[in-house]
Amino acid sequence: MRPFKLASVLLALFLLSFAAQARKPYVEIERRLTPQQLQEVGLSEEQLAKLNRMLRDADEGAARTAAAAAPADAQANAEDAGPQVGAGAPRERSPGAGQFIGLNDEPIKSRLKHDVSGWEPGTVFELENGQQWKVLKGRMSLKKPMLKPEIVVVPGVAGRWFLQVDEDMPKARVYRID
Repeated sequence: MRPFKLASVLLALFLLSFAAQARKPYVEIERRLTPQQLQEVGLSEEQLAKLNRMLRDADEGAARTAAAAAPADAQANAEDAGPQVGAGAPRERSPGAGQFIGLNDEPIKSRLKHDVSGWEPGTVFELENGQQWKVLKGRMSLKKPMLKPEIVVVPGVAGRWFLQVDEDMPKARVYRID
C-alpha cells in the first residue's frame, strides 16, 4: 500500500472510532418535548410508542450504515487521491460522502437575505437557501454596506466553516444554527 493510501485508511478508522464512541443513545420523544408540545401534537400513548420505535430503528440503522460504509469510503478516497489528472477537475462524490465532517464537504453558494455592513462574533447571516450561520470568530466593518451579496460558505479542517462575502476580504468563522 502506498503511504498516502495507508494514511487515509488509518485516518478513516480513527475517525470511525470517535464516531462510535460519540454516538448518543436514542432519547424518547416524551423526553425531548414539553408536556404542552406533546399535547399540541395530540398522539395517543400507542402512537407515541410506535413513533419512538420507528425513530430508534432509523437511528440504529443509520449508525450501522455509516459503520459499514466507512472502510469502503476510506478506500475510495485513497484511490481517488492517486495521480492527479487536473487540479481543477471535478470529482464525483461517492454514495457515502459526507460521513466525516470536513473531509467530503462542498462549499455552499447562496445569497444573503439581508444587507451586510460588517460582522462580529454573534452576528447571524440568513441565506436565501434557508440556512442560518452565526459568526464564531472574526470581525469586519465595511466602508459601505453590501446589498444582499452573494456569499460562499467554505468548509475547513475538522468541521470548521468560513463565510466569505468577497474573496478579497477576510472570512468569518461561522457555524450553522438552523
